[in-house]
This record gives sequence, C-alpha cells and structure tokens, in this order.
Amino acid sequence: MSKQPATTPAKSAQPAGFTDRKTLRANARKSIEDGAITPSYSADRKTVIKLLNDALATEWVCVLRYYRHYYTATGMLADSVKAEFLEHAQQEQAHADMLAERIVQLGGEPDLDPDTLTARAHAEYKEGRNLHDMVRENLIAERIAIDSYREMINFIGDQDTTTKRILELILAQEEEHADDFADLLEGWVGE
Repeated sequence: MSKQPATTPAKSAQPAGFTDRKTLRANARKSIEDGAITPSYSADRKTVIKLLNDALATEWVCVLRYYRHYYTATGMLADSVKAEFLEHAQQEQAHADMLAERIVQLGGEPDLDPDTLTARAHAEYKEGRNLHDMVRENLIAERIAIDSYREMINFIGDQDTTTKRILELILAQEEEHADDFADLLEGWVGE
C-alpha cells in the first residue's frame, strides 16, 4: 500500500486588486462612526449628497404635481388618466424615500425645506389648464428626470455602486412613466 504524502492546506493567494482579510478587518475598525462609508468609498460624498438632494427635490415636486393633477383632472377620459396620475405619484414618493435613505447612509441630511424645493428641483410644478395639458406637462417632467438621472449615473460611474444602482432603478421607472404619457398623448382625441 502506497503512502499518500500529507497535504498542507494551500495558502490562499489573494487575487490582484483585492485587499487581504487582515487589512479588511483592520480598516473596518477605523472610523466606525461613518457607518456604511468605508475607506474604499471613492466618490466625492459632498457632491453625491448634493446631487441626491436635488433629485429628492425633483421627486417631491413631481409627487405634488401628480397629486394636484389626480385631484383636479376632469373630463371624459379623466378616470383612467387620474389612475395613472395616482400610481405615478405613489411611485415618485417611493423614489423620494430611496433617495432620502441613501442621503442618510452617506452621512448627509435630506433637504425637504418647502421654501427651496421648487428652486432645487429639475422639473417644474405646472398645474395644467386641462387634462391634455396635465399629461403633456407630466411627460415633459419625466423627460427632464430621465436626462438628469442619466447625467448623475454617468457622473457617479463606479465610484458609488449602491447610489448608481438606486439611480438606475429610478431611471428605469421614469422611462416607463414617460412611455405611458407618450402613449396617452399619441392617441389623444380632442383638446
């Protein structure tokens, strides 16, 4: 019977670009008051928080505009369009919640000052003269949101993958909203 040589566990070689366990553990113990922000966070936190607060202002202006349109829409098509306004208001509120939570995770404070909300928002608060105008204004606001979210995603790149993922999720929904309103306008009959 041949005797097998005793094998010793191979020392785990760390792939290039990865931090070894000992350093990871030591780094995690430093500045623990920073919570989720570790030394590997490479984005400019102040700038990212400002961008997120501007996006937060935009979402709140959109929530308010959608609710205004939901409550004031009248006309033959109003019931189906109102349902769309309500659904979008609730989805924009969810976007605002995600943004505010991320701002806090980054060590910032959500800026919900009503006195400056519309000045900081990318989209405008347009009441709309009639149902058609409301749909059109919401489509314009969604197109503004699409471009502003794309710019933020491109700016952040891979420096803050969590924020990038949140923004990509919101962008996808803003594109759906724009598509919904474009469809409504395409088949519009009347004023």
